[in-house]
Amino acid sequence: MLNSEHLKGIFPAITTPVQSDDTIDVNATQALFTWLTGQGVDGVVPLGGTGEYGALSRHERVRFVELCAKLADQRMPVISGVLDTGYHDAMTAAEDFAKAGADGLLVITPYYTNPTQMGIRDYFLRYADESPLPILIYEIPYRTRISIDPEVLHELSRHERIIGMKACNTDMYHYLRVMAGVDSSFAVLSGEDTLFPLQVAAGATGGIVVTANLLPKTWRKVFDLATAGKTSEALALHRQLIPLMSLAFSETNPGPMKSVMDLIGVNAPALLAPLRQPKEELRNALRAEYSKLLDMYEQVPANR
Repeated sequence: MLNSEHLKGIFPAITTPVQSDDTIDVNATQALFTWLTGQGVDGVVPLGGTGEYGALSRHERVRFVELCAKLADQRMPVISGVLDTGYHDAMTAAEDFAKAGADGLLVITPYYTNPTQMGIRDYFLRYADESPLPILIYEIPYRTRISIDPEVLHELSRHERIIGMKACNTDMYHYLRVMAGVDSSFAVLSGEDTLFPLQVAAGATGGIVVTANLLPKTWRKVFDLATAGKTSEALALHRQLIPLMSLAFSETNPGPMKSVMDLIGVNAPALLAPLRQPKEELRNALRAEYSKLLDMYEQVPANR
């Protein structure tokens, strides 16, 4: 059973390779797993925002989790996103993903209804009690418009089936307050590529990292430096990734990133509505920057 001890290291928030008919591209997904497992990631997180959860059909979501579980082959955990707005749909997803082979669930803060802090607490406590799998809380207030009070997270962290969280709140003081009171059995994972070394230095046990699709070994190096207390070296390496991150997030993720993944053998640039292909000048700039970093830091695929 997945627990917080397994939540250490680099967990790419993986893209969902799709074909022109909006169904899963099996071959491209296999290529993505070949790349990531060869680079030594610690787990994968399908069906988050990077995985275009809301744009996939329910059938294809389940199919993708099944494929990820098969390709992971118990070598690393598969933690599936659950981004539904309502409790019952979110629980149905939990049951479906458990049957499909997921090891854990990344459950987003309930949004649109504008719940109170006690409503958020009650939601996660009930979900954890009824979920077939352990859960991580997904706090991303710049998408949901809902921030969870640190004191609520402290309480939730003591539930035995709430094993961690993806921290995407860019308010570092909020993050430090969270870290000051969560239970020792609760793993906080950085959810922000842009703040990753600072969040690790302040106690994160790893990260759910978007651009780790592209540079898994480099992100592992940043993590290793930060956890070893070599914060200045971690920040120096992270600084080299800033141009890539600025380009990758300059239009809605995962559009820019998908447009260059053929450089690692994953040729599936198609996006799901309402996302559109990034502008040509952005694709070209990102391709040039990514090619440079691949040559500098990664084991480049032979077929590149």
